[in-house]
Amino acid sequence: MRYAVCNELFAGWDLDRACAFAAEAGYTGIELAPFTFAPEGVDRLPPARLRTMRQAAASAGLEVVGLHWLLVGPSGLHLTSTDQAVRERTSEYLCALAECCAELGGGTLVLGSPKQRNLEAGSSKAEGVRLAAEVLAPAVERAGGLGVRWSLEPLPATETNFLTTLESSLELDALLGGGPALGVQLDVKSLCAESVEAPSGIILQHAARADRFAHFHANDRNLGAPGSGDVDFHPLFAAIRSCGYSGWISVEVFDTRAGAEAIARDAIGYMRRVESEA
Repeated sequence: MRYAVCNELFAGWDLDRACAFAAEAGYTGIELAPFTFAPEGVDRLPPARLRTMRQAAASAGLEVVGLHWLLVGPSGLHLTSTDQAVRERTSEYLCALAECCAELGGGTLVLGSPKQRNLEAGSSKAEGVRLAAEVLAPAVERAGGLGVRWSLEPLPATETNFLTTLESSLELDALLGGGPALGVQLDVKSLCAESVEAPSGIILQHAARADRFAHFHANDRNLGAPGSGDVDFHPLFAAIRSCGYSGWISVEVFDTRAGAEAIARDAIGYMRRVESEA
């Protein structure tokens, strides 16, 4: 398996230091959150800055996996807004994100950002799906020309009221054509919130559509790292293997109280043990 770590874990670190530490810990990829390096928007970054970032990862022996937390900034972006001007701006920015990802050498764009996709008061799920598809269509087309792939991330109902299940993300993926520039995200804490069934069971329920699984975020229902809580990764890894998933396993942690170094080392140590035991 290929293991990556999300860079916001290393808050306050420069990218060179984060990449060097990640490589030392055993990771071969790093996943970047645009708000950590382009709070005003990736469309304002000079190309030279992106080349420098790509080189920082390469110098440490890492690949840039891609981007996540995409719509946190700049302000005013929204996937399901009923305001056409907002939708157009969001669609344009998603295209810019695809270009940024390609410039960095990444392959995946994880579309999470719960607040920036919430349905507005009075909007139905059907309308939200229609509006989201309208916004995403040009970005998916642009990604296809760049060789990168969008990953629609279901998130818990405690965070958003739109795309809260793997099934709903697969439905939007199908509506947009289900092509190679689009897919869906597997995220452990989100799968845990989806139902009382084990997250591995939800994955296996959709095994027939496993070709749509674009990316995997590794964490625990407690928002900590893999191995920090009660989620057993043995059946999870068995499930994705049986589905033929061979993409990145990317550590995304929200509870960072244990410290970046300990979290990064413990997470990959745990996942490697699970992999070897499997």
